[in-house]
Amino acid sequence: MKPLKQVAQAYLAVREGDGKLQAGEPEGSARAFRRAMELTRTIPEEEVFEHDGFDAMCLAGLAEALASLGEYPAALDAADRALRYFGRRGELHQDEGKRWIAAVLARGLALARSEQAQDALKAFETAREMISERKGELPGKEDMLVMIEENIGLLRRTMPDEPAGRKGWWEFWS
Repeated sequence: MKPLKQVAQAYLAVREGDGKLQAGEPEGSARAFRRAMELTRTIPEEEVFEHDGFDAMCLAGLAEALASLGEYPAALDAADRALRYFGRRGELHQDEGKRWIAAVLARGLALARSEQAQDALKAFETAREMISERKGELPGKEDMLVMIEENIGLLRRTMPDEPAGRKGWWEFWS
């Protein structure tokens, strides 16, 4: 198969994964994102292709699909792998951070369901900040913000209060 054809098929699989995710079919979405990554592995090494960036894009979608399926450890792994790339290099396609936001949200969900409340709270707050600072259209923005606020509220209600008498770091410098 010619590399151009492999790349085209891989991007079609990503598009299919996105479509199935939007249609509420996370199982099909996860399969499509995995297939997209597998397709790019057949591209000869001498061909120039940004595997890490493409994988990060797919892993962000995969994390979202796996979180929807309740596969939280796998979702957390996929989100963390995507975020390692995004943190170093940014998003492969300047999609205004849509995939990056999706990875942070999936990470928050996975952490919350894995009883890592403090880390989950940080992830949701980061996602909220990313969404509020984002310029341009973001499909489902309002739904995402509602979901984030619900999760933040739930996490705060279930987290123990800080011990009395403990000072914040900023109080030592004032």
